Amino acid sequence: MQAALRLARQQHRCLATTANPAHVLAGSTSAAAPKRPVIPLSNVEAQWEKLTSEERSSVHDQLEVLMKKDWKELSIDEKKAAYYVSFGPHGPRTPSSKPGENFKVFLGTAALLGITGLLFVGIRAIAPTPPKTINKEWEAAMNERALEQKMNPITGMSLFQTRGSKLDFIIGISSEGYKGKGFVVSK
Repeated sequence: MQAALRLARQQHRCLATTANPAHVLAGSTSAAAPKRPVIPLSNVEAQWEKLTSEERSSVHDQLEVLMKKDWKELSIDEKKAAYYVSFGPHGPRTPSSKPGENFKVFLGTAALLGITGLLFVGIRAIAPTPPKTINKEWEAAMNERALEQKMNPITGMSLFQTRGSKLDFIIGISSEGYKGKGFVVSK
């Protein structure tokens, strides 16, 4: 009922004005032009997927005319329909993931992490033992050998060591008062 009254008011307005838009003139003067069906705007959200492209464009045109009016005069259904057609989850704004897909992604990620962990443990189990030079005793023996040979008493193993943003000079392993770890790096 409201839709029929609204359309009647619009036709009355068009007849009362002298400067009509082109689409109103074309629709009212030519009898050969096909008339688009009037779709009720109540509950457009539920009907939108079932509408044909012609009916969708008809709804869009209806709403375009309605949105030119004062928004205080529009009914709640008309406002909802205008919002849905303009910003609803259809066309390019269709959600890229369906409900439940996030859980599938989580399970897939957890499965890949589990497989990676099993692969790591499996490779570690069949890997050979580390070389005899990578243990604390061997590295301590390398420190003693460096002291016997008085290896590089000024700069030690490297010239500079980074600590935060400044560079500190490192004293060599065979210098007096050296208290560093030397070659011991294993735990």
